[in-house]
Amino acid sequence: MPTPADVTATFCATFVDELVRAGVRDAVVCPGFRSTPMALALVADGRVRVHVHTDERSAAFLALGIAIERGVPAPVLTTSGTAAVELHPAMVEAHHAKVPMLALTADRPAELHGVGAPQTIDQSHLFGASVRAFHDPGVPDDAGRETWRRTAARVVADTIGPPAGPVQCNLAFREPLVGTAAPLPPGRDLGAPWIGHGAPADADPDTVAALADAAAGRRGVVVAGGGIEHPDGVLDLAEVLGWPVLADPRSGCRRPGEHLIAHADGLLRHARFAGHVAPDVVLRCGELPASRVVGEWLAAQGAAWQVGIEADGATLDPWGSLASVIAAEPGALCAAVARALEAADGDVRAPQAWAACWAQADAECAQVLVRALGRDPDLAEVAVARAVVGAVPAGGRLVVSSSMPIRDVEWCSAPRRGLRVLANRGANGIDGVVSTAIGAALAGDGAPTAALVGDVALLHDSTALIGAPGRGIDLVVVVVDNDGGG
Repeated sequence: MPTPADVTATFCATFVDELVRAGVRDAVVCPGFRSTPMALALVADGRVRVHVHTDERSAAFLALGIAIERGVPAPVLTTSGTAAVELHPAMVEAHHAKVPMLALTADRPAELHGVGAPQTIDQSHLFGASVRAFHDPGVPDDAGRETWRRTAARVVADTIGPPAGPVQCNLAFREPLVGTAAPLPPGRDLGAPWIGHGAPADADPDTVAALADAAAGRRGVVVAGGGIEHPDGVLDLAEVLGWPVLADPRSGCRRPGEHLIAHADGLLRHARFAGHVAPDVVLRCGELPASRVVGEWLAAQGAAWQVGIEADGATLDPWGSLASVIAAEPGALCAAVARALEAADGDVRAPQAWAACWAQADAECAQVLVRALGRDPDLAEVAVARAVVGAVPAGGRLVVSSSMPIRDVEWCSAPRRGLRVLANRGANGIDGVVSTAIGAALAGDGAPTAALVGDVALLHDSTALIGAPGRGIDLVVVVVDNDGGG
């Protein structure tokens, strides 16, 4: 008969094995007593890279950065009490940004709740509506061993979605906390996860045909935001149609090319130009653009047919201007529409003057910007953003803080290839940015990483630097020290 401590150890080892089968390769562990059984199981497995962090708030954002890059959660483990509460900001960001995230919150058993036991709070549904699901398997019991794998698999499946997002799994452990794992309950053959995940469906032919028909020969624009898995497809469609692309830095579409409009924010501030380029059709791909000016211009295009293409079919429309929302990976759908248009009879491109008007204005704006940066010292902040974007080595990534840094990158950076831009634009907070960058660097297989943050953002996340030099990452943090923008 196994001891209770051995049952707990076996449960934790089974749980970790199922996480690995589902694709988990990293975990973030915050030191604490009550979480000991799961921490030992993560370390003992050998297939999981364990990253130790002493500050739970920063640890959660570090896990977020790993998950952004890997597409699967990097579980973050805490002890009981307020340690678990510290995960909340990152869970909120993961919720709004649709990032798979898993909070493993260790807890006291039921008999220690409500009796004044130390470090004991009500952790049930701790993160409220900010999680996709809440799981509480209870204190491990050998009688329930046949459910352990299913529980772990459901936890991971809920983080991956769709839609992806954060999940809390509350783990009550009873002392003694250290035992020896027995043989694990059998899993699926060939190391498969208990619950598999199907591949995304191909673009619906009727949807492709309808979009192709609506776009052919019309004056249109593509607005590309974050969350585009295949940006080449978006650019291919713009090329076929002869449409300008208004690309957010996170879209993957901000590359040199005749259709990229790199200075849309500046151009659309000019009322006469903004009125002159009213489109017939707007394809809004992925998440909302960071630029408020672009958003206000979209809101003013009441005569245009505006369609949003978002992987989960979410209605991202604070301006109330969308006529239709399509649930599809934007790049894949755009690529399918491009192929359909290429096979169509006749000319499907917009009038040549349409693209030429945008391109000429963008080129003139670029020249004005270069001249201004060369003579006005008050533009030092935007000059820093432009320099950082240009300096990150090819194949690297840039993590940009919300508030002014992401806008400086959008307004003033030159288009380039070979750069992945990340930003926490789910809740648009400035906390956790350095930790997110560290997490992205840890997941990035050695690719160089830079972070562009303001001084207040660094202050909010200064504990991210604890242990950072020993993590073996290629990371440069650039801080704009401007007294909080004041």
